[in-house]
Amino acid sequence: MEKKFTITEDDIIDIDSYIKQRNTIKKKINQVKKNRRVHVGPHATFYFESYDTMLYQIQEMLFIERGGKEQMKDELKAYNPLIPDGKSLVTTLMFEIDNPNVRQNFLTSIGGIETNTFIKVKDTKIFARAEDDTERTNEEGKASSVHFLHFDFNESQKKGFLTPGCEIQLGFNHQNYQHICMLSRNVIQSLGEDFS
Repeated sequence: MEKKFTITEDDIIDIDSYIKQRNTIKKKINQVKKNRRVHVGPHATFYFESYDTMLYQIQEMLFIERGGKEQMKDELKAYNPLIPDGKSLVTTLMFEIDNPNVRQNFLTSIGGIETNTFIKVKDTKIFARAEDDTERTNEEGKASSVHFLHFDFNESQKKGFLTPGCEIQLGFNHQNYQHICMLSRNVIQSLGEDFS
């Protein structure tokens, strides 16, 4: 089956059909997401997106809000840019801290972190490019708790990522958050499917 990089109206299941299939779809997507979620350090979680995760997100938004055709157009416009294009990985990065005071202090300390996030393949760091929908660090230097990031690979970097046994790191080199983790084989295999 040909890989798809864009969700169209034809891909969306009508609401009645979705309601009937929702539990099955949810179980399936949870299995997909399991190998696309990576924790780095105490506060950061990366949720790597795909055609399937974005289709599910759109279906869920339509199910919850029942906005019909007009909402569908808005959701497609919002979520299609977060589908990997065959030469990139796309992630939703969330800083998850329950305590509001701790969260406020932490986010104030990591301004600009969206440009200090990387994937390391062999000896090469691929730095993130933030989705340009909004500024992710405000004028006071406070970072958002949610970032939409693209990692754009050239052919050599893609080849390295897909080489069996290659060690892949995901991390930050921000002065106040310098955590790194090694990607597991299962995660690498799942993310490798995003490349064409």
